[in-house]
Amino acid sequence: MVNQEARLDRIFGALSDRTRRAMLERLGEGEATVSELAEPFEMSMPAITKHLNVLEDAGLIIRRRDGRMKRCSIDPDGARDAKAWIEQQRAFWSGSLDRLEALLEDEVAPHDG
Repeated sequence: MVNQEARLDRIFGALSDRTRRAMLERLGEGEATVSELAEPFEMSMPAITKHLNVLEDAGLIIRRRDGRMKRCSIDPDGARDAKAWIEQQRAFWSGSLDRLEALLEDEVAPHDG
């Protein structure tokens, strides 16, 4: 349980930054070099590398060396734990809201008396 909680913290922490989300969106289109990922951002290469490290540590991307270039791609299993957690929350809240709706309908409905 602790390992799953730590993974969720890393995933949601990585996703909390708009630059990293934009990088993931770009990688959703396909593999990219570090330079290609850095292109739209006005920041230093060390700053780009820090963002990529966070994404990699969270298990959201995979980096590999291709000669002198580093290529990045999305790890297809990287967000599995976050998806499962979100689905659990969705099921809980959906059920809770359905019960609330039924309760409110019962309160509003005229009672035979």
